Amino acid sequence: MKVGIVQDGPVYLDAEGTFDKTVDYLDQAKRDEVDLIVFGESWFSGYPVWLDVCADISLWDHPPVKDVWHQMFQNGLSADGDMIKDLRAAIAKAGIYVVIGANEPVSKGPNNGTIFNTIYTFDHKGTLVNHHRKLVPTYTEKLVHGHGDGYGLRAIDTPKGRIGSLVCWEHWMPLTRQAMHDEGEDLHIALWPHVKETHHLASRHYAHEGRCHVVAVGQVMQHDELPSQLTLSPTVQLPDSGLLMQGRSAIYAPSGETILDPVEGKRGLISVELDLNGNGPERMNLAVSGHYQRHDVFDLQLNRSRK
Repeated sequence: MKVGIVQDGPVYLDAEGTFDKTVDYLDQAKRDEVDLIVFGESWFSGYPVWLDVCADISLWDHPPVKDVWHQMFQNGLSADGDMIKDLRAAIAKAGIYVVIGANEPVSKGPNNGTIFNTIYTFDHKGTLVNHHRKLVPTYTEKLVHGHGDGYGLRAIDTPKGRIGSLVCWEHWMPLTRQAMHDEGEDLHIALWPHVKETHHLASRHYAHEGRCHVVAVGQVMQHDELPSQLTLSPTVQLPDSGLLMQGRSAIYAPSGETILDPVEGKRGLISVELDLNGNGPERMNLAVSGHYQRHDVFDLQLNRSRK
């Protein structure tokens, strides 16, 4: 399977601009004969890194922060809106499987007024084949994102193997990992804002534990891409590059070995050919859903209903 990693950033808080950028990457991936293209966490339309680096974020009823949250809501990717229909058409035209992160706003019915940290997975015909909402917003994310559910804890079948995905610190949740290992993934997509050293630790561990290939997707963001309403905290020390997010995307083998070393600071499409048949032999000595599991001792019950 040829995998394309989009190591870049969206047009922040601009859904139309992000859509156009996404289609450009789909076109490039088609030219490169990529089978699967993956975009980072909250790609539509930007991971809220400002929560961690800007001043006065936690002030109660603070107008600039409320304004930025509202922009997030307006420029996310709704599961039932016109933009996702247009995206599905673009994916079908490219004929490529897609895993993409999004701020998912809900405008009507249960959960309305909430933004979920979501992964949408589409097949090569543009069909939405999995819709996962991050189970627990991490730390400052609780200010902007709602709690997801177990509905999307699934892997999907493709001609090249079974593909699953999780968001960021879900990779530190043991039962969540086990639920996905039980799905029999051949390839796992780990969506991150950018891939810090501990994120590499989680991604590499997941590959070794799950006996699957892992693609760790990171994004690139300059400090001047922060929302104009907010101010960078004086305690934040920027690197000489001015990057708040450095990308550092990587790929790990089911043995835990590195296939693609972290790519730091570079924007663009990174295409890598993977042999998913290499997973099988590694399961001889470790299969955490099979012979290295005690089903008579442990019983994992999973609620996959959409709340």
